[in-house]
Amino acid sequence: MRAVNVISRLNFESALSNMPAREAGIWGFRSGEVGTHTSRTIMLEELEQLLDSTQAHASRDDYAHAVIGKNCLAKRTASNRKISLQHLRELYALDLRVPLFRILRKLWSFHSHDNALLALLLALARDPLLRSTATAVLRTPFEHEYARQPMKDALYEVAEDRLNPNILDKTARNAASSWTQSGHLNGRSRKIRQRVKTTPSATAYALVLGYATGHRGALLFDTAWCAVLDASTDELIDSAIAAKQLGLLDLKQAGSIIDVSFPALLEDARRGLVHGAY
Repeated sequence: MRAVNVISRLNFESALSNMPAREAGIWGFRSGEVGTHTSRTIMLEELEQLLDSTQAHASRDDYAHAVIGKNCLAKRTASNRKISLQHLRELYALDLRVPLFRILRKLWSFHSHDNALLALLLALARDPLLRSTATAVLRTPFEHEYARQPMKDALYEVAEDRLNPNILDKTARNAASSWTQSGHLNGRSRKIRQRVKTTPSATAYALVLGYATGHRGALLFDTAWCAVLDASTDELIDSAIAAKQLGLLDLKQAGSIIDVSFPALLEDARRGLVHGAY
């Protein structure tokens, strides 16, 4: 039996559609009809290599130099380095002026074993094709075999005829690989749905994403972003309390009333939204 409520894919898109386009862009969200998953996965190994080889305060140019100049990803050709950098920027921005990336960068070193969840959450925010596959994965019961056709159907609903059958198949394979890298699926040709275990930093990031898309209070624990964490509301609240102890957020609870704020993570983001700094 599932321990969490699975939220429809449309909740991702409806939340984003309610945001002014400029505000969504400032935060770092991306929408549209195509995405990186036509040719790549979430590139978790490459992201880890890049962030591990750069300083937390690295600039956009520093990331480019690490990939192209220093070849930190160990690519064989200059063209492969450039393409990898392009796709990593599409998925993660790699720019501290983008709040969602800057927050990920702050959270990256808290629990190294949850980097996959952090990467997945940001990739979901920035790749509409990957977002479209969430329901197919999250609705699969734990320990059951994941069915590929619902994912292909979801991708077709978003892209329609813009993806030919071969690209549609490749995108579905890439998306399944991404959900495998995040821990939600396990196996190669036959993939089994696994329950991931959230951590305080992953929970804080999911709550930030919910906050950015307009949710407040107890509703922060009932978003599509939190559904990705495979945790019940009580488990998420416990994890948020642990995040508070780490200084990642503030949480006040009185009965059913919950107030969550993010002074350590969102102060700069609020300033940018107000003054157009990004």
